[in-house]
Amino acid sequence: MAARTAGNGLEERWRDILSVHARTMCEIDRVLHPHGLGASDFEVLDILATASPEEGDHCRVQNLVGQVHLSQSALSRLIGRLEKDGLVQRSVCAEDRRGVWVTLTPKGRQVHAEVLPLQRDVLARMLHG
Repeated sequence: MAARTAGNGLEERWRDILSVHARTMCEIDRVLHPHGLGASDFEVLDILATASPEEGDHCRVQNLVGQVHLSQSALSRLIGRLEKDGLVQRSVCAEDRRGVWVTLTPKGRQVHAEVLPLQRDVLARMLHG
């Protein structure tokens, strides 16, 4: 009986985490929608904007997959939309022709700077409340 009670507590905590995540993602989507972005779009821009100076403002697609938590194909479609909007640019990796770099464009950096306070405000409201 004790194991069942402990398990129920863990399940309840897990469901609480999922609920906070879902509500937060929906709220980020809502506030970014007028800017033509969603939460996952922002995550890609944010990762590129905060890349280490050695990396510049680019990242290999396969490195983004684990950080954005999308499948390779979903991430590829998302990057295609961002590229069409002029926010990122794709290029083939010179060292490994199979690899693809994603680079933040000046427009992408500007849009990221504009929406960053909106996303951070949502995080503050949803995670500190």
